[in-house]
Parts: sequence; C-alpha cells; structure tokens
Amino acid sequence: MAKRFSVSEYTDGLLAGNRLVLSRAITLVESTLPSDQHLAQQVLDQVLPHTGRAVRLGITGVPGVGKSTFIEALGLHLVAQGKRLAVLAVDPSSPRSGGSILGDKTRMQQLSMHPQAYIRPSPAGRSLGGVTRSTREAMLLCEAAGHDVIFVETVGVGQSETAVHGMVDFFLLLMLAGAGDELQGVKRGIMEMADAVTITKADGPNETAARRARREYQNALHLFPLGSSGWSPPVTTCSALSGAGVPEVWQEVERYVQHARQNGYFEQRRQQQHLHWLHEAIRQGLEEQFYARPAVQAQLDTVRQQVLSGQRSAFGAATELLGL
Repeated sequence: MAKRFSVSEYTDGLLAGNRLVLSRAITLVESTLPSDQHLAQQVLDQVLPHTGRAVRLGITGVPGVGKSTFIEALGLHLVAQGKRLAVLAVDPSSPRSGGSILGDKTRMQQLSMHPQAYIRPSPAGRSLGGVTRSTREAMLLCEAAGHDVIFVETVGVGQSETAVHGMVDFFLLLMLAGAGDELQGVKRGIMEMADAVTITKADGPNETAARRARREYQNALHLFPLGSSGWSPPVTTCSALSGAGVPEVWQEVERYVQHARQNGYFEQRRQQQHLHWLHEAIRQGLEEQFYARPAVQAQLDTVRQQVLSGQRSAFGAATELLGL
C-alpha cells in the first residue's frame, strides 16, 4: 500500500496540479476508513478557498446514445481551447459489472491521453449516497487542482440523474433520433431537469430524423414552465464522429452561464446545493451512526423478521430501534 501523504503534501500537490496527488486525494475521499475520512476532510478544508471556479456540466443520456463518443468529442474541443477538463462519473452499479466508465476510459483514448484532461471512474458497488458524496468531493479536488471544466456523467439509471442534477451548474440530456416515437420512454422529470437537449448521431441517414426529433423536443419543452433560472432550454443536434454541432453545444453552456450569472441565479443555485450537501451529509452520518450502534445491530435482524411476517408495523419497529 502506498504511503499516505500529509495534509500539506496533499494540499501543495493539488494546488500545483499534480495528477498523481489528485488521484491519491480522490482515493482518500472514496475511502470508508474513519482515519482516511478525517484526513480527507482536513485536505478539503485546506483547498476549499481554491474551489468553485469551474463550470460543472452534468451529462446523461438514453442507452445507445453514444455518450462516451460525445464526451470525448466535446472534451477534445475544450482542451483544444486550452481548458483543463475533468470527467467524473456517478455509477452506483454492481461490483460484477464494474460500471461502464471503466470501458469508456479505454474507448475515450484520445481524451484520456491528453495532458489537459483527467478521467476518473467512480467506485462501483457502493450505494448511490456514498458515490455521490465522493463524486462531489472529487469535483472540489479537481477544481483545486486547476481544472476549469468538470463533466459529471451519469452511468447508472434512475436516481443518479437527480443526484447529478443536484451537483452541477448545467444539465445536458443526450437523446437519439429515429427510435420510434422520440418522446416515449423519456421521463418527464428528466426532461424538466434538462438545461439543454442534444440529439446525437445527426449524420448520414440519421440527419433528417435528427432534425425532426429536434422540432419535436423543442415543442415538448415549450409546454414546460420556465424554471427559476428564467432559461428556455434549447435543443441542438450534433455528430460526435464528424464534430458537426459539438462546438455549438458548448456555446449553449456558455450562454446559459452568462445568463445565470447576470440574473444572480448561478450563485443562488450553488448556495442551495451547498445547503443540500450539508443536509445530505448530516442524514448519511446519522444513518451510519445508527446502524453502527451495537444495540441496533443486535436487534435489527429480529425486528426485520417481525416486520416481514406482519407481527409488527414498520413504524412501530422503527420507533423502537431509534429508541435503543
């Protein structure tokens, strides 16, 4: 096992943009060991004044949308502009699958080898709460290390979209055209979260279908009321293979950031996210403390069986366990 750095070694290395120290620091925040968690919090406290300057972009998409190809195309566009990019994932997947971003890293070969880009898979097999916590902290570490754009990719399904939306400035939904009724199977909640929708694979025989899908999504989004930001989500098309439409996606992100900064929503949303993270951290901490109590561990299996067999109500059982 590699020697642990001191707080000052982590801090100095991060602020110098040292990739090895960044990787080691992210491993530290992912650890569940109390000693590692304590050290991680000390490091985060030291680098916190150097965070918050990056644009945080959440990216999600339906299966088969070509997310890794799109991320590589947009990422290469950004690093060509001199930006430093970090790609993180929220992946509450099973330990057996290992999560798709491990495969993505090998597929995104150009981007992963670029000195201005840093790609980090999330720890597979952990609870969504644990993964999102470590992803939020990894995001702060990447910012401290000088990355000025952070992609947070949803690899899992369901609640991971909501979790990512709660930690980014801009939420991008990638969709596919030509798969029947484009609006079928898209959760209304995810559509409402989107700050922009991009139709991918808009090339060759798909180009006409992509243009049609763009009109349909634009019409659908107009039915939703404007959010607190006062922003009307655009719908664009792109081809990650040819590069057509990829710069325009980033232009929309920049346009949104300018709009949200001017009307004060950008900072307000960041502040709301910080409070949300505080309450989430308290909730997770209380839950961990509760289940770690010896009296609870001694009674939990018995009480679960009583609830399963219908001998006790869930609420009554919970009240008893909370009183132990």
